[in-house]
Amino acid sequence: MFASVALLFAVLLFLLLFLNRKAKNFPPGPRPIPILGNLLHLNLENPVADLQRLTKRYGNVFTLFMGPKPMVVISGFQVIKEALVNKAADFSGRPQGLLINHALQVKAPGLALADYSSGWREQRRFGLMALRNFGLGKQSMEHRILGEIHLITQVLEQSLGKTTNLHLLFHKAASNIICQVLFARQFDYDDEFMEFFTVYFSETSKILNGFWGMIYDSVPMLRCLPLPFQKVFKLFKMARERYSKILADSKVTRVPGKPQHFIDCYLDELDKRGDDGSSFTEDQLCEFILELHFGGTDTTANTVLTGLLYLMNYPQIQEHCQQEIVKVLDGKDQASFEDRHQMPYVQAVIHEIQRMANTVPLGLFHSTTRDTELMGYSLPRGTVIIPNLSSVLFEEGQWKSPHEFNPENFLNENGEFVKPDAFMPFSAGPRICLGESLARMELFLVLVSLLRKFTFVWPEDAGKPDFTPVFGLTQTPKPYRIKIQLRGTA
Repeated sequence: MFASVALLFAVLLFLLLFLNRKAKNFPPGPRPIPILGNLLHLNLENPVADLQRLTKRYGNVFTLFMGPKPMVVISGFQVIKEALVNKAADFSGRPQGLLINHALQVKAPGLALADYSSGWREQRRFGLMALRNFGLGKQSMEHRILGEIHLITQVLEQSLGKTTNLHLLFHKAASNIICQVLFARQFDYDDEFMEFFTVYFSETSKILNGFWGMIYDSVPMLRCLPLPFQKVFKLFKMARERYSKILADSKVTRVPGKPQHFIDCYLDELDKRGDDGSSFTEDQLCEFILELHFGGTDTTANTVLTGLLYLMNYPQIQEHCQQEIVKVLDGKDQASFEDRHQMPYVQAVIHEIQRMANTVPLGLFHSTTRDTELMGYSLPRGTVIIPNLSSVLFEEGQWKSPHEFNPENFLNENGEFVKPDAFMPFSAGPRICLGESLARMELFLVLVSLLRKFTFVWPEDAGKPDFTPVFGLTQTPKPYRIKIQLRGTA
C-alpha cells in the first residue's frame, strides 16, 4: 500500500514539474514518462544519433527529461554560438550534483567542473599563466613532445612488419607529455603510475557519460545500489591517493620562488595569498591536476588513434601528406610546430581528423547562470544545457562534405588551409578547453613525425574497418590492429 501511494505521489509530482516547465515557454520535446523521463528515447550506449533524430523533429533547442530533471539540448552552429559565445555570461555555468561531481568527493570543484564565478575566473587566469610559463606554445614544449615522439618511434620500430595494437601506447605518450608540465616527471611506459592512469582515464570516461553515468544522473533513487557507476568512486579515490603522494613529494623538493613544474607554481601562489579566503587551496590543486592530466591525455590520444584509423583506410590521403612532409622537412632533423604554415594539406588532414574524431561530442554540460532566453524560449536560472557539439561538426551547410572524411573541408579553391567557424572540437566561449594549444601542437608534431618515418597499413586479415566510436565523456575508436612499415619499403 505504501509503495503504491509513493509511486502515485512521484507520478503527480513529476507531471506537475513538467506542466510548470511547459507553461513557462520552455522548449518543446518528447513526452516524458514518470520516473524515467525520456531515457527510453535514447540509446544510452551512444545517444548522439538519437539526439540528432530528436533535433530534426523538435528543432535545435529542445527539452529532454533525464529522469525527473529537464535538460535542454542545443544543436547547430548558430544556436551554440548564440548561447556559448554571444550570451556566454548566461550559459557558462556548470550543473552540480552529477556523478562526476560526487565522484570528486572534495570541497574544491577544480576548473572544468566549477560553476561560473569569480573563483573560476581566478583559477582559469592562473592556469593559463602557469601553463604558458611551463612551455605552452613555446619551443620548450616542442622539445618535450619531440622527446616523447622519439620513445614512440623506438616502440614502433620493434613492431615493423607486424600487426599490433597501439591504443595504450598513445595514451601513455600523451600522459607523459602533460606529466612533464604538471610534475616535471617522465614515466616508463610500464611504470605502475602509468599503467593505472591509462586504465583510469579509459574506464571513467566510458562510465561518466555512458549508460551507467546517465542512470546515476537521472534516477537518484538508484545511486546507493552496487551498480557499475560505483567503480568510478573507487577509481577517483585511487587517483587522488597517487596525486596526493606526488604533492607531498613536491613539498619536500620544491624551492619557493623557483617553480620547476605546475605544482610548484601553484604552491608558490598559495604561499603568496596565505589565508585570504580565495579559491586557492590544496584541494583545488589536486582537482586541477586531475583535470589537466585527464584532458591532456585522453582527447589527444584518441584523436591520434582516430587519425591513424582513417589514414590507413585512405592511403592516397596518407601518401599526399607524406609527400608534403618530405618536401617541407627536406634537410631538417625534426619537425617544428612552425612548419605547419608550410603544410596546408597536412593541416587540413589533421583538422579533418579532429572533426571526424568528434572526441567530446556533448562537451561538458553547461547551466544557465540566470533567467535568460534562447531562440525565443525562456530558460530559468539553473537549467542544464547539453551542447551537442557533434551536430556542428557534421552540420549540413557548414562543410563541403559533412559526412565524409575529406580534407577539402579545410582547403579553399587555391589549396590554402582555412578553418571554418563551425570547427569547435574544443567547445567555444569562456569554457573553451584550457589545453587547446597543447593539443594542437601535439597532434601536429606526432602525426608529422610518424608519417615522415612510417607508413601505416590496414592489415589484410583485419576485415572491414569500423569507424563508429565508443561513446563516453571522450569518444575513442574501437580497438583495431595496425601494420607498420618504414617509408619506402613494401
